[in-house]
Amino acid sequence: MHIFNMLQATGSNARMAAFAAAAVILTAGAASAQNAVKFSLDFKFEGPSAPFVVAIDKGYYKAEGLDVTIDSAAGSLEPITRVASGTYDMGFGDINSLIKFRDANPGTPIKAVFIVYNKPPFAIVGRKSRGVSAPKDLEGRKLGAPAPDGAFAQWKIFVQANGIDASKVTVENVGFPVREPMLAAGQVDAITGFSFSSFINLKDRGVPVDDITVLLMADYGVNLYGNAIIVNPKFAAEKPEVVKGFLRAFAKGLKDTVKSPETAVDSVLKRNDVAKKKVELERLKMALKDNISTAEVKANGYGAVDMARLDKAIDQIALTYEFKAKPKGADIFDASFLPPAADLKVN
Repeated sequence: MHIFNMLQATGSNARMAAFAAAAVILTAGAASAQNAVKFSLDFKFEGPSAPFVVAIDKGYYKAEGLDVTIDSAAGSLEPITRVASGTYDMGFGDINSLIKFRDANPGTPIKAVFIVYNKPPFAIVGRKSRGVSAPKDLEGRKLGAPAPDGAFAQWKIFVQANGIDASKVTVENVGFPVREPMLAAGQVDAITGFSFSSFINLKDRGVPVDDITVLLMADYGVNLYGNAIIVNPKFAAEKPEVVKGFLRAFAKGLKDTVKSPETAVDSVLKRNDVAKKKVELERLKMALKDNISTAEVKANGYGAVDMARLDKAIDQIALTYEFKAKPKGADIFDASFLPPAADLKVN
């Protein structure tokens, strides 16, 4: 007999027990219907990660039938290795590092499926009081650069594009946590980093704004895309609808973040006890202005790439990186999971 028919044929105590059993069955069914997605950020929960967590807090992933877990990471390379190994299904990583990783590991054809940073935040951040105001000023000075840093990965391109004699620059491998403190203390003259992170961190440490030089690599000849949402190839093949659902939900979170960064940043603060709202809001607004809502995005919408531009970016990477098998943009970016163009239009 169906459980709800049984309720009509039993006493009140039995009916209560049956209702409880029905609730358990329905709850278990709903839970099993949720597809788990393990997602890796590229760094800590900071302002620019707001669109990902806004989509959690507003229930956008859940509405797509997804149970999404989002974890922080220790730099732009970690999400790529996590997704490649299958320990994470999807991630947020630098597309240029992904291109090199795929070339070195052809058996793991990870693809990017949504460009978030249309213009990369890669930067050299220096101090005028240390003599750094322009690219050539780095000669004869000390550059602090974490080895796995996405910005440092473009150093050779930056050097070539700006005629810098790299032999005259002392590059010191430093950890992410000490990068800005070392520059603030004058232990190095400049650092590599993401513009919105290093600038805000230095300012927060009391370095005067008029003493900070931000050389955004994109303004100095480094013509690349930035961070993208990436997916494990096995996961994408087995669960294409899950990937599509994730991107639909993320796009909503992104639009909400662009519309109201002051509200969106609260979702970040909930996940980072030491974060300060003023600092993370400024960081988020910098990322939205300089990297996410660019002129190209305003014209063409969020998420997609211009394949001709991506091919040229790969050509530029090839100037300083020797490919085993140079890819085409279509090998790296898969647009088939993107929501319809109307849903990606900038409002």
